[in-house]
Amino acid sequence: MAIRPILVVGNPVLRQKAKRVPRIDRSIEELVDDMVETMRDAPGVGLAAPQIGVSLRIAVIEVDHKVTVLINPEIIKLKGECEPEEGCLSVPGYWGCAKRAESVVVKARDLGGRDFRVQGEGLFGQALQHEIDHLNGILYIDHIADPDKLRPVEPRAERERARAAGRARSD
Repeated sequence: MAIRPILVVGNPVLRQKAKRVPRIDRSIEELVDDMVETMRDAPGVGLAAPQIGVSLRIAVIEVDHKVTVLINPEIIKLKGECEPEEGCLSVPGYWGCAKRAESVVVKARDLGGRDFRVQGEGLFGQALQHEIDHLNGILYIDHIADPDKLRPVEPRAERERARAAGRARSD
């Protein structure tokens, strides 16, 4: 496993639609391991493969100490609307309120190649939408009507938010 550099806004890979994963092999398993390690080190709640320069439709999310691996995920249902506070490892140092659905249903494959569906609300639902957006070349700042509403945040506050999301770490 390795911690990989996270690309930041301005890198063209973040604006490209990622390619579908044709088959799951050892290289994909190793990539997922690296993604989880990188996400935890950042610290973040989720990470999409394009954020580490790999244009494949893979995302990992960790909420309430549970890691969810999504391969070739697709949103199949959205319900309601909200504007939760949001940040991104690829837009470091800023937070803003992005328009999101209150509830989302996603279909994807797991590392074993099995199809599954997952429903998400709250932080998990928000993370599902955020990471799938990355796979489509969309950043959360694209969902903010007024870019002047982005606000800087201290790195310590970002760490505390990750802890509050159920990702307590011993720094």
